Amino acid sequence: MTGRMTASLFALMCLGLSAALFAQVAPAPESKKDGWPTASGESVGILSKPLQDLETAVRAGEFKKIGSVLIARHGKLVYESYFDGDANTLRDTRSATKSVTDVLIGIAIDENKLTGVDTRVLQLLPEHARKLQNPDPRKDKITVEDFLTMSSPLECDDWNDASRGNEERMYVVEDWAQFILDLPIRGRMHLGEQIDPPPHGRYFSYCTGGVFTLSEVLQKATGVRTDRYAQEKLFAALGITDVQWVYSPLNIPQTGGGLRLSSRDLLKIAQLYLNGGIWQGRRIVDEAWVRASTQPHARIDDETEYGYLWWLKSFKSGGTSYPAFFMSGNGGNKVAVFPGLDMAVVITSTNYGTQGMHEQTEKLLTDYVLPAVGR
Repeated sequence: MTGRMTASLFALMCLGLSAALFAQVAPAPESKKDGWPTASGESVGILSKPLQDLETAVRAGEFKKIGSVLIARHGKLVYESYFDGDANTLRDTRSATKSVTDVLIGIAIDENKLTGVDTRVLQLLPEHARKLQNPDPRKDKITVEDFLTMSSPLECDDWNDASRGNEERMYVVEDWAQFILDLPIRGRMHLGEQIDPPPHGRYFSYCTGGVFTLSEVLQKATGVRTDRYAQEKLFAALGITDVQWVYSPLNIPQTGGGLRLSSRDLLKIAQLYLNGGIWQGRRIVDEAWVRASTQPHARIDDETEYGYLWWLKSFKSGGTSYPAFFMSGNGGNKVAVFPGLDMAVVITSTNYGTQGMHEQTEKLLTDYVLPAVGR
């Protein structure tokens, strides 16, 4: 075989390999009659090449412990790839659960089960108020909104190992809500006598226990245990049937983390909020609640703000900044909504407790997913 023929054959083989890769990415995801309409990426302006590169990079080990990547655009599931498990695998996205809790609070308010975000927690939970440690009149004023925005005055900070309210200390006692409400009021050192007010009027302090306490608030307000309320009012409406909760020692659903859902079902929650509270033509959450939940109520750092249990940040890619709101959980889990692109994205990952876990999934967003959106 001549050198010219060998080169030609090699070129044909490369073209065939490229076509095979293209075929793996370009077709529409499988229709499973789960409520998701599917379409090819090209039909909604999603380019195949960046997603081919994403798959190659993940499978080559450049990104560790990635479970799945899914993309919906213009209301259709257009990309779906699994690197660990499959479409039926329940994903432990840890604190992404918190955003689901926001949805349930919004539904309860819309049903007039809760009067609003200014509802005082201890008034709804008198059994905890009666045996409160470290009593303080400021505790009486703690509202549902304080826990939704991670800004209650309680000394609770999961990002500080020394914090008395760190979630790891909560898990070893029986009554988690009592543990949180018993905490002392948080103090803050400051330089100089002048104290500048915080952005949006709230001091952010990441507190899983406060979000768990909302599980008891929901149960008291609705008369239904939170997992059952979620199934009746949210999951059934979204066609979600396979769910696994974590429960406290007192058998209270953990609304602060650990809820397991499939990747497709996680994407439904993102799409629900992208649609302003509507799924497949049915209103599930009030539109005003969705807007309130995804606007800033507290500032975390110079780049990140916090809504009602949703993170708010712009992701930069190719010299362009894309505003997003998203669910986030330990391991690097991200369920992100890009309103300006009419796009929702799920990235699941099991890099629990590791340095750089969130940076890794953000790189998948900025270097592969966002470049796949045709301009």
